[in-house]
Amino acid sequence: MSYVSVIGAGSWGTTLACLLSEKGYDVTLWVHEKELAEEIDKKRVNSTYLPEITIPDDIKVLHNIEDALKKARYVVNAVPAQYVRNVFKDTAHYLLDEATIISVSKGIERGTLLTVSYVLKELLSHNIAALSGPSFAKEVIKKLPTAVTLAAEDKNTGYILQELFNINNLRVYTHDDIIGLEIGGALKNVMAIAAGISDSLGLGNNARASLITRGLVEMTRLGVAMGAKGKTFSGLSGIGDLVLTCTSDLSRNYMVGMKLGQGMSLRDILDQTKSVAEGVSTAESAYELSKKFNIEMPIVEQVYKVIYEEKEPVQAVKELLERSLKAEFYE
Repeated sequence: MSYVSVIGAGSWGTTLACLLSEKGYDVTLWVHEKELAEEIDKKRVNSTYLPEITIPDDIKVLHNIEDALKKARYVVNAVPAQYVRNVFKDTAHYLLDEATIISVSKGIERGTLLTVSYVLKELLSHNIAALSGPSFAKEVIKKLPTAVTLAAEDKNTGYILQELFNINNLRVYTHDDIIGLEIGGALKNVMAIAAGISDSLGLGNNARASLITRGLVEMTRLGVAMGAKGKTFSGLSGIGDLVLTCTSDLSRNYMVGMKLGQGMSLRDILDQTKSVAEGVSTAESAYELSKKFNIEMPIVEQVYKVIYEEKEPVQAVKELLERSLKAEFYE
């Protein structure tokens, strides 16, 4: 079977490595933290990100990036968005010419305002695809029913990768809109922070539903401006992922919003969080993108101000509700 290398041993990367190994693929899991790599290799447990799962013995656990990449036909990028460039910047000469990179990271790089696939395209000349959708790792690893979308520019590549990731109860659909899939996956985390704030303030189910619906509008506006297809946001990587992350305490970003609404400082929240909450950095990038493309994104703007300007969440809600009245649908 093909050699697969999963780069990044967070909960999602570890989950995919385990499932691909169970399917019979030759899998390597690259771990950034040397101590964690040694722990997983010896104890077969990822105590930091997925402590309840035993890592199969036939998964090779490596800390050296060159060794992890040099044989891989398929490379799964599970590195948090803000670290992708640093991890992959000097790796092109390690990769096989025929290697395909599949990004499962959800975020927008600060400064460049690029989605992860475009960061990888700057660094590598290989085929790039992306996988996204409503998929909490803790449920996927338990083999609970889950559906996601695999976006690839080439149809044949998409079909091959669809078969690669179609594992147990993980159902994979194909699509060709990589940028749309990534914008949905990134911005839903910002909306989840907003939903968490709303719920922590006791604003009710009506408010959350409104945030989800209007959040989808903002995601679609930005995506279309960046070249995405509008219909992408009605799919799994858009509304599907948005609903999931805005309604569950399994969402790191939702919990960040909950704690912000309760009055905790962002520094204290992040100090207590082992896993990366991508919505924090994406809020800044999304806000800058809204200015770049001159797009009205009021929810993104208020989340940005709560996080980076220490605006009181109650005041942010007040300003959202006091915006000028307008038609729901307009050009």
